[in-house]
Amino acid sequence: MERKTLISITSPCFNEEGNIEELYRRVVKAMEALPKYDFEYVFIDNASTDRTVDILRGIASKDSRVKVILNTRNFGHIRSPYWGIINTKGDATIYLASDLQDPPELILNFIEEWRAGYKIVLATKPVSQTGRFIHFMRKIYYKFLNLISEVNIVKDATGFGLYDKKVLDQIRIINDPYPFLRGLICNLGYEIKIIPFNQPRRLKGISKNNFYSLFDIGMLGLISDTKLPLRISSFIGFIISITCLIIGFIYLIFKLVYWESFSAGIAPLIVSIFFLFGLLFGILGIVGEYILVIYTHVNNRPIIVEKERINF
Repeated sequence: MERKTLISITSPCFNEEGNIEELYRRVVKAMEALPKYDFEYVFIDNASTDRTVDILRGIASKDSRVKVILNTRNFGHIRSPYWGIINTKGDATIYLASDLQDPPELILNFIEEWRAGYKIVLATKPVSQTGRFIHFMRKIYYKFLNLISEVNIVKDATGFGLYDKKVLDQIRIINDPYPFLRGLICNLGYEIKIIPFNQPRRLKGISKNNFYSLFDIGMLGLISDTKLPLRISSFIGFIISITCLIIGFIYLIFKLVYWESFSAGIAPLIVSIFFLFGLLFGILGIVGEYILVIYTHVNNRPIIVEKERINF
């Protein structure tokens, strides 16, 4: 008997007891419309403290297509989803969040475009029912990111989409312990099909995104695919050093020529000190981000540590 094409679906979750069962039902309903395909659904739980794990165990006991990875602790919003994606075995893998803001009904569109020949299909949210300020800042961020990046990053993408097995095999070879997945995908050079959608507002549960998580993703994106911030920092440091030397030399000449009447005053000194120290700490922060990436790689720690696997 000829093997059916296997579609893997994966969702990371953390304290999503109000969404898991509905998410599972909607995914199954979407896949039932594609009888020519088999599917596996891989949930990866980031040490939830509510009833999420119990619900996942119940679903997995009734449906062997549902597989569950339980982490020993919360490994964060980057490593855990990444581990779920690279631990699928389908001919294509679909990633969607567990908060129901990524509509499972788009699975049909993803597979249709995949069958048309696209190795990567990404959903983007040019219109969102989430906070307008955050959505505005996200647009500004992506414009700046594409301006300085060595590759074009798909704006308004969250990772929600379909990835061919060949794409994931390349990512597994790269084996980045803390990846900016959206940049990594774009860096591979495959043609990407974009499917815009209107992202709904979260109805149940609390968003796990906060200022730190958004800042973490933002900085990771800025330094993952470009050396430009580091080069700009070096260039600015060089220009300011030369400028300070010239100004210092001019002040010395004026003081020697007009020794009695020329008074430099303390105001220029204070302004210069505060300006230069502010710039210095900003540049050190950028350098620190690059060092942090190097530190993460050389530590060679596991991406996540699993406590249990179900139905694998």
